[in-house]
Amino acid sequence: MGWAIALHGGAGDIALNLETERREPREEGLRHCLEIGVAALKANKSPLDVVELVVRELENHPHFNAGRGSVLTRNGTVEMEASIMDGRTKKCGAVSGLTTVVNAISLARLVMENTPHIYLAFDGAEAFAREQGVETVDSSYFVTPENVARLKQAQEANRVQVDYTPPLQKEEQIPPADGESQIGTVGCVAVDGNGNLAAATSTGGLVNKMVGRIGDTPIVGAGNYANSYCAVSATGKGESIIRGTVARDVAALMEFKGLTLKEAAAYVVESVPKGTCGLIAVSATGEVTMQFNTTGMFRASATEDGHSEIGIWHPGQC
Repeated sequence: MGWAIALHGGAGDIALNLETERREPREEGLRHCLEIGVAALKANKSPLDVVELVVRELENHPHFNAGRGSVLTRNGTVEMEASIMDGRTKKCGAVSGLTTVVNAISLARLVMENTPHIYLAFDGAEAFAREQGVETVDSSYFVTPENVARLKQAQEANRVQVDYTPPLQKEEQIPPADGESQIGTVGCVAVDGNGNLAAATSTGGLVNKMVGRIGDTPIVGAGNYANSYCAVSATGKGESIIRGTVARDVAALMEFKGLTLKEAAAYVVESVPKGTCGLIAVSATGEVTMQFNTTGMFRASATEDGHSEIGIWHPGQC
């Protein structure tokens, strides 16, 4: 048994020829955030503190779809969401519809710790943020030229899309709006040397999504879950992940069927439609798995025994 950590920056139809200027900043961001998480675990920070810290860093990175990098709704606004869960106590907190909060994951933790509730959304969540004194900014902070361009691209193609979907070529047929319903997300899971687990997930949602749409990220048991067996953060098509109760099913297969972490994760990922799901997970014994049925998933992991990995596509692809 030893500590372990995994993090992701979203799964989806990531082209093998993804432009260098889009790939390298994400790879460097994963490396930086992994180093921060490893250092925190080595300093004996609790897994809950570690996952919040790492996801805050991912939210602050403009190349990931959360926080500063959040994509825009069809109205050109941001609606961010996040959730966090402590595996030892099963306490959890979630938020949706945020427009001014710099770090949604930290507000989710405050919901967990400072309210009798689990989930706050939209105006109520924003009011709670002001009460708690968390950092907020004018919503224009999140409206970047890059994300305005992404929204324009999606609207011209009449589709809802993941943030790194490449532009359509002139000869390509414009797909229907429901054919590109993928989501970019960030997340982190961690376990310490005593088997304590935690998970955190955050997102800006879908490019060109309907105002008011809520994905799997803030839904406990769908996009995020932790108990005494494992911690899981999912990414992909939110609607499919919600229907599949992806994160909870991994834990349930371990608890009730005796499957290993890797077996449980593989079963769950294979049980949802192909091209819609990825997840990262760690177990109480320090196992790590990062599995996906999409073309790729931005991901990284490290364990106390010295293993470290950063990847995008399936092994053997480049």
